Amino acid sequence: MRPRNPPPLAVDTLIACMTVVTAVLLGRESPTQGWPPLDARAYALVGLAHLPTALRGRWPLQVFAVVQGASIVYISFGYWPVVCSFGSMLALYTVASVRPVRIAVGCAVCMAGTWLYGGLVTARSSMPSVVMQALLYCTVLLWFGHLAQRSGELTRRLRAEQAERARRAVAEERGRIARELHDVVAHHMSVISVQAGLARFVFESDPGKARGALGTIADTSGEALEELRRMLQVLREQDPEAAERAPMPTLERLAELVERVRSGGLSVEYTVEGAPRPLPPGVELCAYRVVQEALTNVLKHAGHARARVLLRYGPHELTVSVLDDGEGVNPDRMRTGAGHGLIGMRERAKLYGGTIAVGPRSEGGFAVELTLPTSATLARRGDDRTG
Repeated sequence: MRPRNPPPLAVDTLIACMTVVTAVLLGRESPTQGWPPLDARAYALVGLAHLPTALRGRWPLQVFAVVQGASIVYISFGYWPVVCSFGSMLALYTVASVRPVRIAVGCAVCMAGTWLYGGLVTARSSMPSVVMQALLYCTVLLWFGHLAQRSGELTRRLRAEQAERARRAVAEERGRIARELHDVVAHHMSVISVQAGLARFVFESDPGKARGALGTIADTSGEALEELRRMLQVLREQDPEAAERAPMPTLERLAELVERVRSGGLSVEYTVEGAPRPLPPGVELCAYRVVQEALTNVLKHAGHARARVLLRYGPHELTVSVLDDGEGVNPDRMRTGAGHGLIGMRERAKLYGGTIAVGPRSEGGFAVELTLPTSATLARRGDDRTG
């Protein structure tokens, strides 16, 4: 368990008590330095010149005024001026660390004036030495207080930037989850809807086909639930190992995806060109989701169109094309109705350093063409965010 930091007031109180003890111990040496010994009045003034620093975090200017007044009175009674200097220096440092420079400089002038007053009322003091000490101590305290103020501002700015980065990361993750949910739910529900309509239509005339449609519904809904369960495991973070064991869609499962769409009544041709090879997981997931979304759009919007899925392995890139002949397709409806779909495809391609072209074909129909780099350097930045 991480230890808690003590409250600031408790720390300041401890420091104030330590300065009082130090001043008292130093004050007992007053006779050896040629100054009057401390009496009850002197002890009261020493306490008044140091104990208020416990509240310097809340009222820095008021505390500075109190300790400075106590120091002036202490010096006026002829006691050793050095004894009451610790509280004033601590109060000046605090003012310099939390207040504007002009206010801190004004307080420094006041403290320097107190030191000079102590030198003037002391017959044995060396004024050049007093002046140098006053200037040196005040300058050093102002400088370190200003550095502390800048450090505090930089810390607050850094925390604000970290909070902003965290907020953006959460927003990006929510967008990724929204795309995943859209891809899973839209595709599987489209297939289920088509199969349910088919089963109802042929329930009495062709019981065998109706049973096949119901079997497809069962398989599709089971796969959808499995993918949703995997995503929920990641979101809950209760069983990270189980989430890692759950398989993510890969290019090897594209054939299953095409077969499931065929069972939904869409004629799909699936072709693979080039030698298949293992690719970064993020690249494979991106390609799978784009094909899934494209076929879902054809299934929902293109009626009895025929589609073709082409997967081409190049030396340094992977190309995926989903084409349809456009019977009954309404491109405007696809652009507005797809929602997360078309936007998600573009964002996925951008995330993995690829390009995507989505739009109607000149010979009729609709086309989705995705190109993804397969080198580790270009794909890694997307893989780091896949999970």
